[in-house]
Amino acid sequence: MTAAPIALALDAPDLDTACRWANAVNGVFSHVKVGLETYLRDGALGVAEIRAAAPDCALFLDLKLHDIPNTMAGAARSVAVLQPDILTVHAAAGTAGIEAVAEALPQTRVAAVTVLTSLSTADLTDLGIPGTAEQAVMRWARLAVAAGARAIVSSAQEVATLRALLGAEPLLITPGIRPAGGAAGDQRRVVTPADAIGSGAGLLVVGRPVTAAEDPRGAAREIAGEALRALASVR
Repeated sequence: MTAAPIALALDAPDLDTACRWANAVNGVFSHVKVGLETYLRDGALGVAEIRAAAPDCALFLDLKLHDIPNTMAGAARSVAVLQPDILTVHAAAGTAGIEAVAEALPQTRVAAVTVLTSLSTADLTDLGIPGTAEQAVMRWARLAVAAGARAIVSSAQEVATLRALLGAEPLLITPGIRPAGGAAGDQRRVVTPADAIGSGAGLLVVGRPVTAAEDPRGAAREIAGEALRALASVR
């Protein structure tokens, strides 16, 4: 089975569980995504164990860097030894911060996170951010790409508009993916794998539909199959 363009979110309670989940998608999903919960607990050695458990998967390091440019550059250099294929920053960090990370890790695809999928337009209003969630995504995505980001993280609901705005590049990454009939959980803006790929997404992020399943590898294969069928239909 060809690996599907999906990253498994390893938001695990311990390293052994993260490694077990990573191994379950090895050769099925293209990436494993290590986020703050796992990285802050297990560090670089934990990431090495996860990579060993899923040697066929690329590393998506989801740290969402957001600080002054000098600190962001230093943080990027500190994870260079891990050779992440993707590293996230917050688009809201601004041009200088994104540029600093892109310059510090030229071999890594810097992915700018726009509006978190847990936030609604009402939430943005409460935060003092004008306009709709989609309008904020477009503003931040344009700024991030101009600053050197080669990937954008957004809800799949914005993907088609982003593709029209930004062209064939960058890679569009979409969290909040749920298989047809799956529960949304705490994600406000969710879609199926087929819908996301049909809209132009290049990498999907899946978590609980696999990690909460009784058979994680079986669940991963089912979702991967849906994604690969959708890819075949748009090519």
